[in-house]
Amino acid sequence: MSKQTMGQVVRDRRERLGLTQRDLASMVGVQASHIAYIEGGNRRPSLALLARLSDALSLDSHRLFLLLHPDAEQFLDRRSEPPKRESRDAAWREFISNRALLRRNGVTNRELKILRQVSLLRRVKCSRHFMFVLNSIRQAAAEVDEIF
Repeated sequence: MSKQTMGQVVRDRRERLGLTQRDLASMVGVQASHIAYIEGGNRRPSLALLARLSDALSLDSHRLFLLLHPDAEQFLDRRSEPPKRESRDAAWREFISNRALLRRNGVTNRELKILRQVSLLRRVKCSRHFMFVLNSIRQAAAEVDEIF
């Protein structure tokens, strides 16, 4: 018996939920042909799309990631449990909803895009840690600018 692929898992769950490729595509913000390519193993979704697929299909994002990148398993801490579904985005939601903090620190849309990518790692447990990450990025960028 062959090992299941990420595309097969997505297809099986989509079909079990009675969704068409077009339905799922609409839910995650891509074209239906993109879903077909993913299910067929012809395309690999970005981390952001992988997270949206996981949410839309109520699949474990950790499992999908490992199906997509099986060689990454050796780098993951097997002792830690994946975050609970309902709280995994809580820090991100709290951070972006704090408009006063964002305004006070001059957080740009570009910086929010970068921090959203960080949030997809599902390891940020507290909203104020996003400011730590952002300030680290800003400091590194300033040091690079000084060099050039």
